[in-house]
Amino acid sequence: MRIIETEADIAEGVAHLSAIEPRFAGAIEIAGMPPLRRRAQGFSPLLQIIVGQQVSVAAANGIWGRVTEAGVDTPARVLAMTEDELRALGLSRPKVRYAKAIADALHSRSLDLDFCAKGDVDDAMAMLTAVKGIGTWTAQIYLMFCVGRADIFADKDLALQESARVLFDLDARPTHTEIAAMAEQWSPWRGVAARILWSYYRHAKGREGV
Repeated sequence: MRIIETEADIAEGVAHLSAIEPRFAGAIEIAGMPPLRRRAQGFSPLLQIIVGQQVSVAAANGIWGRVTEAGVDTPARVLAMTEDELRALGLSRPKVRYAKAIADALHSRSLDLDFCAKGDVDDAMAMLTAVKGIGTWTAQIYLMFCVGRADIFADKDLALQESARVLFDLDARPTHTEIAAMAEQWSPWRGVAARILWSYYRHAKGREGV
């Protein structure tokens, strides 16, 4: 199990991908080296991913700033807050439910983030997605950026799909099944391939993908 820890790991993945797929080399020339984008592990980073779903980067940053300023970034604090109190910080009703569900799962130990960091990736995905509010995309993003797993790819991410369409000159945006199949050939550096595609998306579209 390869873990991405440093810029050197990114460089190793980029070298491998550029050698097997010249379009990745072209993307690097245009958009530059992809960033490391590592985050801490634990409840707070997982909650931040939930907060950022389906809102702009600016909106997500604003909400997260209020959440952290209020100290509502631990399972105990989330469980102690009422729905109205969490809503006042900018969380939607569904995200309040998700935050509570994740906090409760950690409290009851049905969700073990240490196991998710060290165990088999399929088992980690199954444990994460068993919790209400943690879908496939959220679990993949957590494992990619917070755990640092090198061979994870967020196949349902629309920015990755659109970036692949442009970079590989496809007639249509690939479905999540189609891009997952494409990504198989980028193993064991699918996480770096995703970073390249997100960087290329930012260059091509002028906005962040994730």
